[in-house]
Amino acid sequence: MRDPTPRGRGQRHRRAATPPPDADVVSLAPSRGGAARDGDADAGALDLLANGSLEVEGRLVVASNATMYCTVRNGTREAACVYKPVAGERPLWDFPTGSLAGREVSAYLVSAAAGWHLVPPTVFRDGPFGPGMCQLWIDHDPELDLIALSRRTDHAGLRDMAVFDAVVNNADRKIGHLLPVADGHLYGCDHGVCFAEDYKLRTVLWQWRGKGLPRRSVEALRRLNAELTGGSLGAELSGLLAASEIDATRIRVETLLKHRVHPYPPEDWPAVPWPPI
Repeated sequence: MRDPTPRGRGQRHRRAATPPPDADVVSLAPSRGGAARDGDADAGALDLLANGSLEVEGRLVVASNATMYCTVRNGTREAACVYKPVAGERPLWDFPTGSLAGREVSAYLVSAAAGWHLVPPTVFRDGPFGPGMCQLWIDHDPELDLIALSRRTDHAGLRDMAVFDAVVNNADRKIGHLLPVADGHLYGCDHGVCFAEDYKLRTVLWQWRGKGLPRRSVEALRRLNAELTGGSLGAELSGLLAASEIDATRIRVETLLKHRVHPYPPEDWPAVPWPPI
């Protein structure tokens, strides 16, 4: 029997943490013009997330799993982040217990390897409630209508997100998981139910189903395929996902490159998450 309970939490409600005057606050705002950040730009955030001290500021109570809003500090550097301990994960019928944090980190690694940079810097680390995932907080643009954004067909970042979701087999792409920032770049959150071997794609982004992939998507998929087959990505994912799940991811990438079209909704699986927002 399928679990009908909504999944996810979204980076939408938080307690504000006021930094001291001398703090070097880490920002993930992309460069002017909406260009995605590169790996070098993420490196400082990854180091801070992995090695800084975590202070819990509050809990995101709308989340189905334990999700803490935290401040991470290392010397004079600090940033807001989300911390999800493995111990706070609610068991699911269709994903191995205790595996969601690793899937969140895997989503970041795949996004970065392809050059999409759709997932905020994310690490697996120990924290106040044990090991878990730690992800840089994104201050989304509150002026944007997320429902209208999710329906657009002319937004390159949104289309990248649709291809990314097909690669990671995202079973829960809600509207509230879209995090647009003020200068136009788009991020996404809540990737704990990704990388299943069976086709589970469930998303609000079906507007390109059956349409040919744009050139930028093909180029990103080629980069990703090279990293999965001959680069370091496979080894990085091996400590986070099962070998069969990594193989399934590689097959999905190869299939997208072969047919070069956006996938269709599954016939035996709900195509849209509920609630969709």
